[in-house]
Amino acid sequence: MEVEAEPIEAGNEAGENEAGNEAGENEAGENEAEAAADGAVGEKGSSTRSRRVVRAGRLSGLWRPRRVVAALAILALCAGGGYAGWKLYENRVVDQAEQQAVATAKDYAVTLTSIDSGSIDENFAEVLAGATGEFKDMYSRSSSQLKQMLVDNKATSKGVVIDAGVKSASPGRVEVMLFVDQSITNTASPEPRVDRSRVVMTMEKVDGRWLASKVDLP
Repeated sequence: MEVEAEPIEAGNEAGENEAGNEAGENEAGENEAEAAADGAVGEKGSSTRSRRVVRAGRLSGLWRPRRVVAALAILALCAGGGYAGWKLYENRVVDQAEQQAVATAKDYAVTLTSIDSGSIDENFAEVLAGATGEFKDMYSRSSSQLKQMLVDNKATSKGVVIDAGVKSASPGRVEVMLFVDQSITNTASPEPRVDRSRVVMTMEKVDGRWLASKVDLP
């Protein structure tokens, strides 16, 4: 009995050794697999990060010029829109100035060419009230002599504006051309005589009022 038991125990020990070796090999294999997996993950992770950096760099290189171009385009559009808006506003202001200046010039032309020797002082006061600058100074200097001549000749006149147009215009200064018919009577010519005159009147805006600064008879 003792002789037969020994081989059995030896076989058990050999099996146990073989099982231990296999377990160790399995454990080592698992460790190697885990290490390989970790290495693969590490490599994958580092590779992914590298690609992101490269892609980000490429995108930034592509997008920066595009952003600059887009910003310049927006600025150009804004500048163009601002200029167009300013020109529209300026044209509107000039149009308004033309309308006001022409209307005032037509009324003033009637005042300037309508005179009654019986109310000469009032006529001259109205003329001076609508004048400014060079024309006002000239009319003031010659008013005394002109008054006396009109009174002596018992002169009267009545002006009518036939037509009017703009020669040049800016927001504060408008040149107006007018065609005026003036019916005149005096002691030498009791019957009315009609004179047609072409008048170029420079209107300037002073303190919100349009006044005649120059009157020419070309």
